[in-house]
Amino acid sequence: MMQQMYPAPPDHNYRFELNKEFHFAAAHYIPAEEAGSCSRVHGHTYYCNVTVGGDELDSCGFLVNFSEVKRLVRDRFDHRLLNDDERFGAGSSELDPQQFPTTEVVARTVWELVQEELDRRSNGARCLQVFLRETPTSYVIYRPEASRV
Repeated sequence: MMQQMYPAPPDHNYRFELNKEFHFAAAHYIPAEEAGSCSRVHGHTYYCNVTVGGDELDSCGFLVNFSEVKRLVRDRFDHRLLNDDERFGAGSSELDPQQFPTTEVVARTVWELVQEELDRRSNGARCLQVFLRETPTSYVIYRPEASRV
């Protein structure tokens, strides 16, 4: 168990707030000269916390099943080179800095993956934030624009 405390998402009016934490090991590189040593392939054990809010539970009594949140992210990225994933521009003929797998972009991508799954469900749950730790001293929090929550 990680026993980590995470910054709370901004105040919301949802009755339920779910937090799922997990980790995954992945390599990446930032294909830009100004990224310095991060332009070379290197790896991290990422620690992730996903916060979901909502008012209605599904037919099993879940806002969303904890294992589903973990599966969406961990199964996709664990022990992978992030740059090879289509979400980070793999297969694209143009390099888009908004798709480089920086911690910021990975956190936003985790939010997108979770929210896309929540949008397929009928209970109206929303991903409120993603906390992604890349190293013991470096992390990013991604929160969607207020209009998307």
